[in-house]
Amino acid sequence: MAKVELKQPVVKEISDKIQNAQALVLVDHRGLTVAQDTELRKKLREENVSYKVYKNTMMNFAFKGTDYEQLADLLNGPSALAISETDPAAPARVLYDFAKKAKALEIKGGVIEGKLYDAEALKEIATILPKDQLLSKLLGSMQSPIANFARVVKQIAEKKAEGGEAAPAEEAAPAEEAAPVAEAPAEEAAAPAAE
Repeated sequence: MAKVELKQPVVKEISDKIQNAQALVLVDHRGLTVAQDTELRKKLREENVSYKVYKNTMMNFAFKGTDYEQLADLLNGPSALAISETDPAAPARVLYDFAKKAKALEIKGGVIEGKLYDAEALKEIATILPKDQLLSKLLGSMQSPIANFARVVKQIAEKKAEGGEAAPAEEAAPAEEAAPVAEAPAEEAAAPAAE
């Protein structure tokens, strides 16, 4: 079998993986112990991120003609791919979190939704929370004013039920508002008579 025939399945495997990817991050994994590598792979799997070590030439062939061709300059030294099809920030988030403990892990750069990011920009992307957490925060911030309003209304209703001071004060306010409205038509009626 020729070398080209042996390489084609690997290039096709990479091409298939990157086809629907929202994010792809390249790392240099040299210096990681077997235990660290196993832990990293486990954390990436938990976030639905695929991670695999490939030869740079194979990745280069697979990246040709895609958004990932921008990574060609980063394909030097041992490289591993972290790919996510669901959460664009997941690979960067997991890798940067893990790199805090394992100093040997070096993040080279990546492509997220078609745009090239260097290692420093990926560090900022890593701070983005997962989609479900962002949605729950948004929902919480939307519910907070509604919950506070409901609590105030309930307290007013409870005071009224107890016969507290809240009831007379609220009844007096509409009466005061009604008085100026009654005076306004009388003034308008007097104005045409004076002419």
